[in-house]
Amino acid sequence: MELVILRHGEAGKRLEASNQDAERQLTVAGKEEVVDVARAMKELGLKFDVIGSSPLKRARQTAEIAAKAVGSKKALEVWEELKPEGSRRELYNRLSRMRRDSSVLIVGHDPYLSTLLGDLITGGREASVALKKSGFAKLEILTFSPVPKAELRWLVTPRLSRMIS
Repeated sequence: MELVILRHGEAGKRLEASNQDAERQLTVAGKEEVVDVARAMKELGLKFDVIGSSPLKRARQTAEIAAKAVGSKKALEVWEELKPEGSRRELYNRLSRMRRDSSVLIVGHDPYLSTLLGDLITGGREASVALKKSGFAKLEILTFSPVPKAELRWLVTPRLSRMIS
């Protein structure tokens, strides 16, 4: 399985009330950066069978921009397990039920995604990979059992995305 992990774009200052924070939108600069990233994804030939997004507004906006750019708008789904406090175990269970030849994009938040990346490439050892806002990584999932393991194929920063697109 090909798994691409995308961190949402810049969304301005964090709001104190968690229900308000869930509705925080991408800033103008954040939208522009995500558009550059989405163009880079298209240039790299990425296509997705499924796009899973955190239900928080900034992640959904990021996922919608990426889906439109790569022509996968119908594949967009909201996944509760991609919330900042979501369960990686539930995410792994969902992914493990998909076809092995699937190409999946997930869009979410940090530190959840950095921890997820570290978890997948080390087989569950304590590790973290820094994923900048609007940054994305491509992994090849090797197995989900007995523990999820993947190979990191590449990690793309927003700056590198601008060079690609």
